[in-house]
Amino acid sequence: MSEKIEVLTSLKSWKEYGEITLRMAGIPDYKVDAWLLMEYVCNINKSYYYLHMDRPMDKSDAIEYQKLIDRRSRHVPLQYLTREAWFYDQPFLVNEAVLIPRQDTETLVEESLKYLKPHNSVLDLCTGSGCVILTLIRHASVIGTGSDVSEEALTVAMENANRQKVNNCAFILSDLFDKINGTYDMITANPPYIPTKDIKGLMREVSEHEPILALDGHEDGLYFYRKIADEARGYLKSGGRLVMEIGYDQPDLVKDILFQNGYRDIKIIRDLAGLPRVMSARWS
Repeated sequence: MSEKIEVLTSLKSWKEYGEITLRMAGIPDYKVDAWLLMEYVCNINKSYYYLHMDRPMDKSDAIEYQKLIDRRSRHVPLQYLTREAWFYDQPFLVNEAVLIPRQDTETLVEESLKYLKPHNSVLDLCTGSGCVILTLIRHASVIGTGSDVSEEALTVAMENANRQKVNNCAFILSDLFDKINGTYDMITANPPYIPTKDIKGLMREVSEHEPILALDGHEDGLYFYRKIADEARGYLKSGGRLVMEIGYDQPDLVKDILFQNGYRDIKIIRDLAGLPRVMSARWS
């Protein structure tokens, strides 16, 4: 590493090094990622870069940049390196304990907001980073509870609540409904829904680095939908809604599970790509 630092000096040469290294590692957006890591490490914007691209990079920054480029070349997700992911126009802290919030999941938020009123109570299962429940609180002024089976994930969610100054959200360490009490106007969930056999076939950023606990939906990917649909009936108020993210190839199967458990007004909502992404149903 010290030899590389002696050879490369300017911001421009380090950026080119990052691009070449990531391109050779098969990173599709290698130019974007090389820049974003430089922006993160050096705390600069593009205007500054173009005015000062020939100036030397600080040695401590160069050491850190090379470390992050090396990790990204091993397909560690960019968001885990910068410890930040944007969701619904808000930055969220993320690390290897939680799934990286994705734009697809914003469809779940938008569907949920259609039915919520101020002071409604919402339980968010498998809350992870807390991106769903904290967004619903900010936009609908609801009373929120986030639960997760992972203590490390809840630590991330609570830190996000602190950063966003969200005070009216409780967080509970619970395996789905095991430690949950009371009833709610809405239950949301983005549960694990990838069949076990399919996880190895996902992109390396997901299969090798995101938490398996948040991905593995057991043999057919439907284990958690069956369990949630069954148990949520005891925690939803009459007329309350269950809103869940689903796999694009699962809508008919999940719809059947919900119908068999007594839910009605079942809706399939598509994401911006036109794929089935969210299932919404009313408990009567």
